[in-house]
Amino acid sequence: MPDQPPLVECVVNVSEGRDATTLDAIVAAVSAVEGCHLLHRDVGPGAHRTVFTFAGTPEAVFSAAEKVYSVAAERIDMRQHRGSHPRSGAVDVCPFVPISGVDMEELRARTRVLAQVVAERYDLPVFLYASSASVPGRSNLAEVRRGEYEGLAAKLQLPDWQPDFGPAVPHPRLGATIMGARPFLIAWNINLAPEATLAQARQLAGRLRGSGVKGRPGLFPGLKAIGWHIEEYGRCQVSCNVVEPDNTALARVYLTAVSLAEGMGVRVTGSELIGLIPARHLRAAARGFCFEGGYEEEMDTAVTVLGLNDLRPFNWRERVLEEVYRAAAQTDRRSR
Repeated sequence: MPDQPPLVECVVNVSEGRDATTLDAIVAAVSAVEGCHLLHRDVGPGAHRTVFTFAGTPEAVFSAAEKVYSVAAERIDMRQHRGSHPRSGAVDVCPFVPISGVDMEELRARTRVLAQVVAERYDLPVFLYASSASVPGRSNLAEVRRGEYEGLAAKLQLPDWQPDFGPAVPHPRLGATIMGARPFLIAWNINLAPEATLAQARQLAGRLRGSGVKGRPGLFPGLKAIGWHIEEYGRCQVSCNVVEPDNTALARVYLTAVSLAEGMGVRVTGSELIGLIPARHLRAAARGFCFEGGYEEEMDTAVTVLGLNDLRPFNWRERVLEEVYRAAAQTDRRSR
């Protein structure tokens, strides 16, 4: 990526995947902030969830995130929400990721300021997680979200689960929100053939993820995974967060999943990327399948060997972080 001013990415997960008007309102709010570029939105009707990725200067990105909360407060009602993805609130999780020229300490400080603002403005419980966690047990997103929206009232009564900001009661419509600074992660789902069962998807996830099952460690310490069924695809997936992408090669995870699935009598048909990915991780995937070539050749090979075209056409130029940021910045400069 060419030299840039300090650059931060926000990958906000909103509990709305079906109402286009709400999603368009969020896009408009983010896009209106000068210095912030909307890079991608990944809409999941089955999960009833959308992931918005935007990047820019720290000031612009935090301003845009604040606007996401404003739209969600007006338009989302968790009392009506049903979806396959675990969630605690309307703006379920709002992570901030340092890309260049910004250190984690600065992001943590900015995150605390925004957390206090949204807690006070919307009377909303806010949990800090990842690198912003106030106690070690809150660094893991899955633990903070455990119990989900429906279990919030009981969870907030526990001494160990008082929010970092806001009231110790859930907001009726908005639930709670989880916010934090964290390193880059890759959200990536492994697709199973339609005949695979949810039990098989969960078994495969348990063998792959670092936490394993019932105290027995899994194969990849830098991987979190659950098994789920997505109605719109008519199939199950192993839904993964690669939380240590520099130490957890996509090619190795994918090949291991294929091998384990075959042993269970299940086929892996491909995979699905959620959001964006740095170029180096796709290139590494191609090399993990013993292919080395030029930049574009390696990108094309990675798409093929990881089966990223399995569910829908996949254009890596629209999903590689550096490519998308460069294009978005050029477009915004022309339009302003």
